[in-house]
Amino acid sequence: MSDMITADLVDLDLSADTKEAAARALAERMVSQGRVTDLEGFLADVAAREAQMPTGLDGGIGIPHCRSAHVTEPTLAFGRSAAGIDFGAADGPADLIFLIAAPAGADDAHLTILSSLARQLMNDEFTSALRTVGDAETAAALIRGDEAPSAQSAEEASEDTAAAPVAASTGAAAGRTAHTPDADASTGGASPQDASAADTAPPAAEPAGSGERPFRVVAVTSCPTGIAHTYMAAESLENAGREAGVEVVVETQGSAGFARLDPAVIAAADGVIFAHDVPVRDKDRFAGKPTVDVGVKAGINRPAELLAEVREKAARGEASAPARASAGTPVDRAGDSTEGYGTKLRKWLMSGVSYMVPFVAAGGLLIALGFAIGGYKINKAPSVMDHFVWTQADSWGALLFQIGGVAFGFLVPVLAGYIAYGMADRPGLVPGFVGGAISLTINAGFLGGLAAGLIAGGVVMAIQRVNIPAAMRGIMPVVVIPLISSAIVGFLMFVVIGKPIASAQKGLTDWLSGLTGTNAVLLGALLGLMMCFDLGGPVNKVAYTFATAGIAVSDPSDSAMKIMAAVMAAGMVPPLAMALATTVRGRLFTQTERENGKAAWVLGASFISEGAIPFAAADPLRVIPSSMVGGALTGALSMAFGATLRAPHGGVFVVPLIGNPLLYLVAIAAGVCVTTALVVLLKGLRKPVPGATATDPAAPAATAPKETKQPIAA
Repeated sequence: MSDMITADLVDLDLSADTKEAAARALAERMVSQGRVTDLEGFLADVAAREAQMPTGLDGGIGIPHCRSAHVTEPTLAFGRSAAGIDFGAADGPADLIFLIAAPAGADDAHLTILSSLARQLMNDEFTSALRTVGDAETAAALIRGDEAPSAQSAEEASEDTAAAPVAASTGAAAGRTAHTPDADASTGGASPQDASAADTAPPAAEPAGSGERPFRVVAVTSCPTGIAHTYMAAESLENAGREAGVEVVVETQGSAGFARLDPAVIAAADGVIFAHDVPVRDKDRFAGKPTVDVGVKAGINRPAELLAEVREKAARGEASAPARASAGTPVDRAGDSTEGYGTKLRKWLMSGVSYMVPFVAAGGLLIALGFAIGGYKINKAPSVMDHFVWTQADSWGALLFQIGGVAFGFLVPVLAGYIAYGMADRPGLVPGFVGGAISLTINAGFLGGLAAGLIAGGVVMAIQRVNIPAAMRGIMPVVVIPLISSAIVGFLMFVVIGKPIASAQKGLTDWLSGLTGTNAVLLGALLGLMMCFDLGGPVNKVAYTFATAGIAVSDPSDSAMKIMAAVMAAGMVPPLAMALATTVRGRLFTQTERENGKAAWVLGASFISEGAIPFAAADPLRVIPSSMVGGALTGALSMAFGATLRAPHGGVFVVPLIGNPLLYLVAIAAGVCVTTALVVLLKGLRKPVPGATATDPAAPAATAPKETKQPIAA
């Protein structure tokens, strides 16, 4: 922090009487030092951040802060007010004001400042020393960590509390165990485990029965900008945990990403605390445990209460709902360091696919509607900017077709960009999108997008491993990384690998176009098997992505549209079959499964394969093979019937847009009936499930046997 605050950025006699005036006074010092280029623009950014949530903290502290394009390098200014300034804290005005300025996108730099400063603000000796320091140079040295606060400073501060209205605040900082600033600064906010291990101060109170295993809590802290409050809440919870004899490990979800807690640490935890003002990323990792969910300021101001509350919930046996199978985005799940490379690669690819699918769905449906309204020659219509007649259906068809075409133009760049994002977080977006756009330019298509995304992510990850001088860290995310990575990716795509990939893409397209007869039917069966193998899992997504890649062009081939139709039809089979099975043989299913069967009608009709997951999870050896047989039959029949589909989603609701719609529905019905028959047959070979009742809805409730835990099928 040595280059982030100097004596010229310290005002020990801050005379401002409002938070706006205080920010202006400290910002003017930054301008005079060349740290801020536009005073008014920077103050507007500070005010915008303040409008999101007040930055006053209990204990007489104000921390206005923002990221701004008008900041040249990460900077910290400090002011001390004798009268106190209202920053919105519950306990009154603040006398210690820290204005934190970070360049836009300078994540590494501003997190280094804030993680160390925010943790120091939870140290009574540190804040007491700042209240009594006599000169600006010493104050700057204290904040930088060049000079340690003395115990005498704390004693002098306690004697002067009557003169300083906020110095005696009994907020979050009161009574906490002192924390070593240097140890905190070394962690950079990235590893709460290391921070806890570095602190050798004993807890203020040992838990009853010190020989017993201590109560363990994992916590997540985050705030709108992912900086000051995030780390202050983490430090506050850790300090309170030491005092209470509770093991606390915190995951700080800052604005530059975050390091996930070890799954073993989460599994061993007895309770969870979420102190956040933005959604917790990958929240389902913590599902099934006693949980306290509060705002980030509660984590700062009343950590002991939160720890007591989570212990009470654990004692009562209260727990959050179990994790859902489909929860979380691929990007959220793409960074676990304990996973193998194959698993990471799959998640990186699924990251790109998951962000691409909405563009495919929107663009495909718009194009399909354009054809339905304007006819199959609508792709030859002139631009609606040049010719659009409000009363003509053809004009509206052309409008929808052209909007869909624009949406399709984003498919490959979005795929590449978010593959790179899954690998390297936000710094990967620019080279990923650039590589994807180049893939379109050189006709490398979908395969080129995959390669560009992986290359972009790898290049950024390699650059991030280089040891960069502190003076350059502020411009790395916004200038250096985008510049170098885009140049490398562009060179590789244009000069080295672009032409071979374009040839491979053309070969794949020609092969699909040439599929006829038996080959087409076999491909339909294979895709049907894949769609029903894991019901929305990786294998299902591979088949779906293969199909959508074929139609993700302005003029897809007839074979590509047949493949899309076969994939959607097969994906509808499992949930519809489970719904039918629970209707015709309800006694083979539990009451819960029969209720799930009612929802499966809608899910299956909407092409949501996940509607069959509850049935597959309870009885995988009967449900999954049966679904695969039905899905393979449907896929093969759809290809044999020559059904086509330009829309990548929609289920029965896009039947009017399907070629040969009646035969298409026959293919789906055949697969559903086969799967239903197999499930009923296989389940009928075992004893009725405990808790299942007769299908007669009028049967008296008193005759129903008591429901017990459903056995997992062998």
